[in-house]
Amino acid sequence: MRLLGSKRQAASAPVELPEVSDSVVLSVGGGKIPARVIERSPAELVVAITVPARPFSEAQLGGLRVEYVNPRGRVRLAGTLASQDPSDPEVVRLTAPRSVEVLQEREFVRIRSARPVLVVCAGAGGSVQSYTVDVSGGGLLLAGPDTLRVGDELSFRLTLTEGVTPVTGSGRVVRLDAQGRRAVEFTSISDLDRRRLVRFIFECQRDERRRGLDGGGRG
Repeated sequence: MRLLGSKRQAASAPVELPEVSDSVVLSVGGGKIPARVIERSPAELVVAITVPARPFSEAQLGGLRVEYVNPRGRVRLAGTLASQDPSDPEVVRLTAPRSVEVLQEREFVRIRSARPVLVVCAGAGGSVQSYTVDVSGGGLLLAGPDTLRVGDELSFRLTLTEGVTPVTGSGRVVRLDAQGRRAVEFTSISDLDRRRLVRFIFECQRDERRRGLDGGGRG
């Protein structure tokens, strides 16, 4: 997993809030706490922390930020934060959310992930079942097929999760790496499918961070 390049900019576009069930991160005091959206409206978000947590102090709530990924990049939200219920510190409400920063990526975050992908080659015709070596919001690294050459156009059906509708789109082979694997840049993909792909990548990152937690605390 690597970030290939990024640029910070002030957020000028309207805030595009995450959807219910989307994964987010609560950033406080240099720590990152995984959470999930459980309620959403244009004026507020309610998120549930997904690891054991202690109650936040007033100072912590004042500095708390909600971070998530959308097709524009990684978004950081501020607003008025309060515990939903003092007896339940793992549920936090953010009202009047505003974007304070967008980390726009020149190239999307890329993660290593072997996922089944059906490749349909535009020139040669026919389809070939292959798999990804890594994936990003902007393209794929394919293990094959060997018949693909730089500049070839293709369409794809990428299975992120078994039993869930595949991500589909089209792309172009832009390079071959030292092992002969094909780097494909997306030329057409719906906003919905790109969001699904970015969300999948974020979930993989979250799971990786969770595996690295020491003792399941806040850190």
